[in-house]
This record gives sequence, structure tokens and C-alpha cells, in this order.
Amino acid sequence: MRYAVRLDGVSKEYGSGKNAVRALDGVTAGFPRGTFTAVMGPSGSGKSTFLHCAAGLDRPTAGRVVLGDTELSGRSETELTELRRDRIGFVFQAYNLLGALTVADNVTLPVRLAGKSVDRGHLDTVLAAVGLAEQHDRRPSQLSGGQQQRVAIARALVTRPDLVCADEPTGALDSRSGRQVLDLLRKIVDELGQTVLMVTHDPVAAARADTVVFLADGRVAGELDRPSAERIAERMTHLGDS
Repeated sequence: MRYAVRLDGVSKEYGSGKNAVRALDGVTAGFPRGTFTAVMGPSGSGKSTFLHCAAGLDRPTAGRVVLGDTELSGRSETELTELRRDRIGFVFQAYNLLGALTVADNVTLPVRLAGKSVDRGHLDTVLAAVGLAEQHDRRPSQLSGGQQQRVAIARALVTRPDLVCADEPTGALDSRSGRQVLDLLRKIVDELGQTVLMVTHDPVAAARADTVVFLADGRVAGELDRPSAERIAERMTHLGDS
């Protein structure tokens, strides 16, 4: 099986000595290419740290992270920055768009920061895929929250990444816009073959994924395949039970 990203025995501690906090504790997990995985857990379970380690934003204290066939441990900060820019797409609750730039310029920013020329045909394809084909020249302030999140997803896709990491992507949206964004994440997996790793607290959002991985106290506490929102909510209620 070909994995987009794998975590092998990953632990992460913040601080040292008596003040050390272990956010992840020996986590092992792999995410096959072309799949949609949701990561859930109570506050403090380590789910954001999990995502940050998978995306090369945080260095594990122990264990290793492998993006495709590339091990991230031992890489310099410059190398990690280049890997994130070229091979990982990010979608956050805050859209992180630049208000002075058009939709097209926001989407192609990672390409231009890499010093590469913009493939206009690919840009058109990506914007059409996220339903923004007619919005090239608009500014973020002229768009709804749901549309701004679509711009962020397009930006995550423009480099043809190995992995799309989404951290609470519907958290700032109303229910209708949230559904549209989840539909889009589902679409880019099913139709474009992308791999999506999404952290969420919402069982309804998680139910759109192929698999839900649960974390508790920094450890993997089980998973469910293609579950309903009701089953996810029930599992969340009992996380940490002995």
C-alpha cells in the first residue's frame, strides 16, 4: 500500500523536566493515497499536534514521519519549508488570504513564492474544481466565508500536493457553507485523487471521511470506517473509558 504520509512511533513533548507536557505518545498511523481521514478527540488529546507533525510543521521528539518516500526527520528548516510549500497543501479555520490580492493571486501565491511560473491552464482547472471559475479577479472581501474557504482549498491544491491538511476547515462557517466545503473536500478525494487529513470536532463533518481516527491522551484510541455521525458522537462520548 502506498501512503501519502506515515507516522511511526511519534511522540512530541513540549517543555522539559517537571514542566514537560507529552502531546503525543508513541503514535503510529498511515494514510493511504487518495483517502479522506478525519482526526477527532477531546480538547488536549493531541489532534492538532498530530496534524502539525504529519505536515512537517512540528518536529517529533521521538519517532519518524514519512511523506511519500521522504523521511522528514533530519531535514533542515529550509528543506522542510520547501517540502511543505511544494508537497503539502494547508486549509485552516482562518482562511489566511491576503486582502490586497485577487483570488487568482492568492491561489497561485505558493507557486510564485517558489519562483516558478504559473500554469494558467492548471489555475483555471483548480478554480473550476472549487466552483470559482468566474471569480479570478475578485478580492477576498467581495466573497462569502464559504467562498473564501474555497479559495484556501484551491491554494492548497495548486501545487498538486501529496497531502492536504485541513484544521477545522468548517469551524468559522455557517452550516450551509460548511456542507459545501465538506462536499468539496470529498470531491477532491473522489475525483482528483487527493489525500485529505482533517482535524475536526464535528461528528457531522467527520462522517464525510472514509475513516475517523480517534485520539485520547496523545494516543490512538481506535478508528471507524465510513461511520455515521451518530456512531462518531457515541464513540467520542466514551473516549478514555477503561
